[in-house]
Amino acid sequence: MRVCLRAGWSPRLERLAAPAFFNRSVPQTHVEMDPQPSPSSPASPASPASRGAPGARRATHVPVLLREVLQALELTPGLTVVDGTLGAGGHSLQILQRLGPSGRLISLDRDQGMIDLARPRLAAPNAKLVHASYAQLPEVLARLGIDRVDRILLDLGWCSDQLAAADRGFSFQTDAPLDLRYDTSTATPAWQLLASASEEQLVDWFESFGEDRLARQHARRIVAHRQQHPLQTTFDLVTALTGQPGPWTARGPDSRHPATQVFQALRIAVNRELDHLAQALDGVSDSCLKQHGILAVISFHSLEDRMVKQSFRDPTRWQPLLSKPVSASPAEQRLNPRSRTAQLRAARKISPDLSPLPPPTGLPPVP
Repeated sequence: MRVCLRAGWSPRLERLAAPAFFNRSVPQTHVEMDPQPSPSSPASPASPASRGAPGARRATHVPVLLREVLQALELTPGLTVVDGTLGAGGHSLQILQRLGPSGRLISLDRDQGMIDLARPRLAAPNAKLVHASYAQLPEVLARLGIDRVDRILLDLGWCSDQLAAADRGFSFQTDAPLDLRYDTSTATPAWQLLASASEEQLVDWFESFGEDRLARQHARRIVAHRQQHPLQTTFDLVTALTGQPGPWTARGPDSRHPATQVFQALRIAVNRELDHLAQALDGVSDSCLKQHGILAVISFHSLEDRMVKQSFRDPTRWQPLLSKPVSASPAEQRLNPRSRTAQLRAARKISPDLSPLPPPTGLPPVP
């Protein structure tokens, strides 16, 4: 296990981040390849029957740090690129346009609804959409007959269109089933976890995955509430935490919803997000990325960013391309508030028996 820990991690997070925790393999779910479109055939319509799929409506998500990502990946025609987190396809579309007909794009997502939503935008013979986690990339490449790829992008945030899905519960501003799964065909929904988790388990999740200073208080409120009423919807959980059902109205200098960190912790626990990321930073990138290939990662909270930062510090495996993480510009943050916490890191893969390339002199201009 190469994901290192540093001072500043909480004791519970250090325990959860130990090799025994992260080396558990991500469950091998079914990998579904999207049908290859014919150049002369129209794009397949989005399937509204897919649970949580946004149907045929247009994507509303705006990709974060788009220009910076394209610069960091150093794209040229003919490369093979993996977008490990397809979402609505914003990054993938711009990448595909820069690869030319000789290049190849492979886009993965755990959410079938996102595959359906992005398919019309990426109906090209050299684009492949796959319903799978980026932690399953070795299996995906093996099925496609590809040894290694030139570039990998991971955007660890979730898509605005997922927030709008009525049956997932990603947004606590509307009442919805408390599911929180990216892939609704696997794993356990959040409401089931809350029904059986002990108070200590809840405290562990809230402190380690949500960095919640009120973890014990929130855990006790949940345990007390579920003895009287089941926690099955987003508003059930908000009521248990705050005593105030319905949308939250900000008061005082802190406008953050008091349930924000609890929902983050539950989402991470339900989807095993840190497990997937640990595998990607360790074995997946080693086995799937060519020498001198580039891995770019966009993180949105400190747990993810610490893991990426520590992995990229290994001089036997990575040559960092950025002296510090890149954040969204003030202009982008005004136009797209969800970009405020985004942090981009990028590194070039090296090997002990290969000399690193010359230090980067700056990001190339985006064509």
